Amino acid sequence: MEEEYYSWVRRPMFSTTVCRRVDPSKIPAIHPVRQTSLRGQREEASECLSCGSRACGVDSETRPVAKSLQRSSHSRPLERATSPLPATALSEAFKEARSERRRFSTPLPRKQASPAKSEEGEWREEWRGDLSQLYLGHKFASGAHSKVYHGIYKNLTVAVKVISQPDEGENPGLAARLEKQFNREVTHLSHFHHRNVIKMVAACRAPSVFCIITEYLGGGSLRTALHKLKEEPLALDRLVAIALGIARGMEYVHSQGVVHRDLKPENVLFDDDGVPKIADFGIACEETRCEALTEDPGTYRWMAPEMIKHKIYGHKVDVYSFGLLLWEMLSGRVPFDDMTPIQAAFAVVDKNLRPAIPVGCPPPLRGLIESCWSVMPERRPEFWQIVGVLEQFQSAVYRDGSLGVVQTAACQEHKNRLLHWMQKFKISASEDGGRPPPPKFL
Repeated sequence: MEEEYYSWVRRPMFSTTVCRRVDPSKIPAIHPVRQTSLRGQREEASECLSCGSRACGVDSETRPVAKSLQRSSHSRPLERATSPLPATALSEAFKEARSERRRFSTPLPRKQASPAKSEEGEWREEWRGDLSQLYLGHKFASGAHSKVYHGIYKNLTVAVKVISQPDEGENPGLAARLEKQFNREVTHLSHFHHRNVIKMVAACRAPSVFCIITEYLGGGSLRTALHKLKEEPLALDRLVAIALGIARGMEYVHSQGVVHRDLKPENVLFDDDGVPKIADFGIACEETRCEALTEDPGTYRWMAPEMIKHKIYGHKVDVYSFGLLLWEMLSGRVPFDDMTPIQAAFAVVDKNLRPAIPVGCPPPLRGLIESCWSVMPERRPEFWQIVGVLEQFQSAVYRDGSLGVVQTAACQEHKNRLLHWMQKFKISASEDGGRPPPPKFL
């Protein structure tokens, strides 16, 4: 029996394999023995297919093989060899200019990352507390969802604010809100550095508990100091000194673009030397984002009308609260103490009601209080203006023991004089470039 020969040719454009029966005597005619180029092979194959004769040495049975070669050469185009790009040596000046993007245009301003949190959303190492070195003592204050303990952290006397979250699945909305408050407070406190603002030491977070470690202020709160007076007013020199410290702290807070939103005597603490410090930034917000944080209201008795109405508001809501705080130090009483908080809110919004200023109030101080709690936010002074007025009050009290004004003068006259002082401060600020003077770092 005659031996059969087979030639296996794979067509690259298809997955099937073609099997052709070939005469072995005619294989050398198409076998690439000669060192010819691929282009020459393609031309020979095309001539053989065109002539159709046996003179070229190609049988009709081998024509499909030539066709497949021709088809494969057209289906896979030739590729040129890629040469490496020439290496160019850059000078150091060019590298520096390109890295800092200073060649052709000024770089766009970049949003600064929060000092307390990194880009991955984790607390930076310098603020992450070590719970193994924290020792809790007795509880000395509490709120709706938090408790404040005396503690020791790394041999320092500290105050530890513990925020307890509800059980898992019990109240997910409250849990999310408390976590947001914790994040905001740590973010704000981590970059506050002022004599009249509480100092943060560290922050810790566990699955069900958050805690904020701050300096311990042994002088108690302004609420405690007023309670000890049993509805008696503070001495004028002490009142002005405390008010000046609070105003300086709030001036600094506003210069950082932050609105406290809950300024009241409970959130003003004293150190051992009697220096007042602003505390509790749990519902504080950046002024550009306050409108989106309607779920965290302040306290109604000290809340500005526009905030009660859920209208657009800004940092002047803290000035309104400061006016009520001045009145409380002057009278020794809680604002609207004969009403519930809801009733007080309705009285402020619907009737434009304010607490009655005591008869013996010095007229300049009366004018300052009325300016701070004005119903129109644009008529309330800025805290840097309040600092300037209170510094003049303090100089007069140290010099004369009083505010140096005639007590029988008309209140409106002193109020106009106060507004003239504030206008003078505003003019001096505009001469310096239209911006208020920078806060004093004491």
